[in-house]
Amino acid sequence: MDRKKAIITGGEIGMGRGIALVLAKEGYDIAFSYYPNTQNVEGAIETTLSLLRERGAKGIPFPADLSKLDAPGAFFEEAVGSLGWVDLLVNNAGVNMPLPIQDITESNFDYLVSLDLRAYVMMMHYTARYMIDNGIKGCLINVSSSRGERAYANAGIYCGIKSCLNRMAEAFALDLAPYGIRVNNVAPGAVRVRSDEELLSMTHGRATDYFWSKDFLKNPEAVKDHDFWDLLGPRIPLGRVGLPEDIGQAIAFLASDEATYITGVTLRVDGGLILPGMPEDTSMLTQDKGW
Repeated sequence: MDRKKAIITGGEIGMGRGIALVLAKEGYDIAFSYYPNTQNVEGAIETTLSLLRERGAKGIPFPADLSKLDAPGAFFEEAVGSLGWVDLLVNNAGVNMPLPIQDITESNFDYLVSLDLRAYVMMMHYTARYMIDNGIKGCLINVSSSRGERAYANAGIYCGIKSCLNRMAEAFALDLAPYGIRVNNVAPGAVRVRSDEELLSMTHGRATDYFWSKDFLKNPEAVKDHDFWDLLGPRIPLGRVGLPEDIGQAIAFLASDEATYITGVTLRVDGGLILPGMPEDTSMLTQDKGW
């Protein structure tokens, strides 16, 4: 039996890797994009490819800065050409750049909209067009966020984009239902996107690396005792932060035959994080973010 084929944006590390590994176990080969300027990206790619091979899956990585105008189309063509066809698209690549409204810049705004919204829409467009033309009753699944439902300080653009994506999925589901193509979102809360080893290997942090601190360089052992997720986990109703595999399992379900009557939904996967209105507060890690 032929393996199914999935395209994942941002699949080399973090949630993307977790999603890829779960789908590999479910019988998918994976083509994934990666951002070429990420720290230690070569090692991350090799780790992901090795883990995919262990699960009997083919992994095909492609460098892509999906914030660039032509990048989504180029990546899609390369990915589907290498896989042969596509059954599932997972839009995962994205960042938040925490800033209050008084401090945002045009470049900050444009980058977030280009990567977190435009690239998602265009990847869905190219995939939907391909599926319609080839009679494939596939799935489009986007990684949204609990921030699409709950407001957070310093994240207005990101919250707005994710809220927009949630409503878009509903409308796009109506567009594609006549073709048997389903569109859904998963909305993670706090998810551990770096292991202890990956945190310790980082030599610097960017504004998007909310989980990283200079404290890790001053005292590498400290990360094992009080990283961002360890401090946040007990405040979540289910008592822990999410793992990339938790998001992968939700996506695998929505893409499966068990979910063929589900379309246009945003499935929150957050351990109950936002039910009591509890924020993810990066200040619990350190006041000196080291960015």
